[in-house]
Amino acid sequence: MKYQGLAELCKRAWRYIKKHKLIGLWRNRNNAAAYRRWLKNEAVQVNKKLMTAPEDIESFNYHPVISIVMPVHNTTAKYLEKAIDSVSKQVYPYWELCIADDASTEPHVPLILNRYCETDSRIKVAFLSNRDGIVGAGNSAINLSTGDYICFLDHDDELSPHALLEIVRCLNVNPVADIIYTDEDRLIGDGLRAEPFFKPDWSPDLLMSMNYVGHLTVVRRTLIEKTGGFTEGTDGSQDYDLILRLSELTKNIIHIPQVLYHWRMTPGSVSSVAESRLRALEVGREAIVEALGRRGINGRVTLMENGYYRVQYHIKDDPLISIIIPTRDRIDLLRRCLESIQRKSTYHNYEIIVVDNGSTDEETLKYLHEIKKTNKCFVLRYDEPFNYSRINNYAVQQASGEYLLFLNNDTEVISEDWLEEMLSHAQRPEIGAVGVKLLFPDKRIQHGGVLLGIGGIAGHAVYGLPDSSPGYMNLANVSRNCSAVTAACLAVGREVFEEVGGFDEELDVAYNDVDLCLRILEQGYFNVWTPYAVLYHYESATRGHAIPEENVEYFCRKWRSVIERGDYFYNPNLSLNHCDYQISC
Repeated sequence: MKYQGLAELCKRAWRYIKKHKLIGLWRNRNNAAAYRRWLKNEAVQVNKKLMTAPEDIESFNYHPVISIVMPVHNTTAKYLEKAIDSVSKQVYPYWELCIADDASTEPHVPLILNRYCETDSRIKVAFLSNRDGIVGAGNSAINLSTGDYICFLDHDDELSPHALLEIVRCLNVNPVADIIYTDEDRLIGDGLRAEPFFKPDWSPDLLMSMNYVGHLTVVRRTLIEKTGGFTEGTDGSQDYDLILRLSELTKNIIHIPQVLYHWRMTPGSVSSVAESRLRALEVGREAIVEALGRRGINGRVTLMENGYYRVQYHIKDDPLISIIIPTRDRIDLLRRCLESIQRKSTYHNYEIIVVDNGSTDEETLKYLHEIKKTNKCFVLRYDEPFNYSRINNYAVQQASGEYLLFLNNDTEVISEDWLEEMLSHAQRPEIGAVGVKLLFPDKRIQHGGVLLGIGGIAGHAVYGLPDSSPGYMNLANVSRNCSAVTAACLAVGREVFEEVGGFDEELDVAYNDVDLCLRILEQGYFNVWTPYAVLYHYESATRGHAIPEENVEYFCRKWRSVIERGDYFYNPNLSLNHCDYQISC
């Protein structure tokens, strides 16, 4: 995206703020009441942890010192005190609070900081004589630190009293952890907790869409030293730039699905909020551009109108894509599907392999004979009983493409660059399966990735939401990693497909796509879902919705431990009875 100047960015910010009525990015009315109920349950569990904390701490083999880094500038007195008190009240005692005052002009700030220093030797303060900005002050605070791990606290936010206890508990179970991050919520006014962000486990594609890691983030000291701390010139998105750089140095990243950090919402004028936010968003975009450069990846980064980022990866060498479409009769569906591919696709190096599984309708047979004459279309006859997995495995053997795209005949292409978008991800060496946004004809979302455990087995994320809806934390509008995606439209490299052995032919009707994706995950790949390739899906128009009980039993038997463990990309605090990220309470 070309830099368009602050004026244009502010206009875009103002349009966004008006559109969303200043409710903010974490809006979810349905979850507000549920979170109040959730908080009551959490309070009971937290009280139990606080009561057993001394015994738990004594049982730990490892007692690291945690350095809490906090830059300060002209903080409101009561909020500064609340922030420091939230550290002082930690039940885990081995910490130090490292504060850098960024030349505050409000007289109460040094008075408060000196008072706390005098009462607790674990609190250190550096008073900067000149304004250095949040990056400079943050690095000054880091330089005060001596702990084994470093975490970050904004000057008016708060930690839960058991935050460091849970961090150290995690380190005792996962001693190789280099980065740990937790869930968070917001503080409204003087302490009303609201708008929780229940995060997924490590999701590198989601991180390239937004800084979902956020707070609380705890980092091994040696890793911080390797990066040199915050980067000059990244004020406003310094945390984002830092986590992008840190994540390039380690794979030992752990997520604790507990709300341990409370981000305070403070009032401000619309114009100042819009201006500062847009500056930060542009700095964030530049941080992603820098990350791509460090990683040797060619791509374009766009700041979207919704305030999130789109990375478009460069396609290498124009490879052949084999689009495999099983079909039976229903010429209306097949014709619409094929015509939409041929009419709308802007990527042209593809072949279409239609696998006819026992069509008897004369019009369909005539149409299949006609499309054989086109350059890009081949028709295979498969007269065995329907077995989705076996049909597609058979077609792959006849296909010539370096990349395979499995497509239902009851789909219709909407976005012209759908093949470019899917291929650009499939070419990435760390990516296995690529899924897309599928819409019902009325433009409700049919598929936004697969969530394991929904309904006891698996379900479609953000199912039934309007296409215009951002979904929980905007997850309906950003690229992100998923455990699985639907084979109604799924792309994968041939090498990856063959590495995992193709579709499991025991799953003849259902869950064959989920099974394939889980085996891809087992091999160390990430699966990715993108909202930037969009198709209509006239779901199961050919065969209906019946799921054989044998498929259910086989899939559950094969993947029972994985289902019970939970989906890496779906927070355990969210409901397994709904697909729209409702809170479980």
